[in-house]
Amino acid sequence: MLTLSWLLVIAFAGGILALVDGIMRARGRGSNVVAIIEIIAAVLFLLSLFFPGIPFGSLILGIILAIVVAVQLFMRGSTRRGGIALTVIALVLIVLWIVLSQGWIVIPGVN
Repeated sequence: MLTLSWLLVIAFAGGILALVDGIMRARGRGSNVVAIIEIIAAVLFLLSLFFPGIPFGSLILGIILAIVVAVQLFMRGSTRRGGIALTVIALVLIVLWIVLSQGWIVIPGVN
């Protein structure tokens, strides 16, 4: 049974947005290698939220995904008009999930 919590919703939204961002960048004229790494990291991150047997765990995959999304943000690449906003929102959600899941900031009702 899956328990729906705010942390899961934040992680799921950040992973989906990172996956969509990676697909958009892989189809564009950016660096395809980093976009493919972003897609792989996002898929593994999303799977690690639901299946406990994924190697490295959710936290390490979340950190890797945040680093790859930040690299994509600074490389800019060729994305559509909303591409930068999508990348920033994905990065904010992933970093927010990392901070909240580690208990560095405690918000009642969220973690």
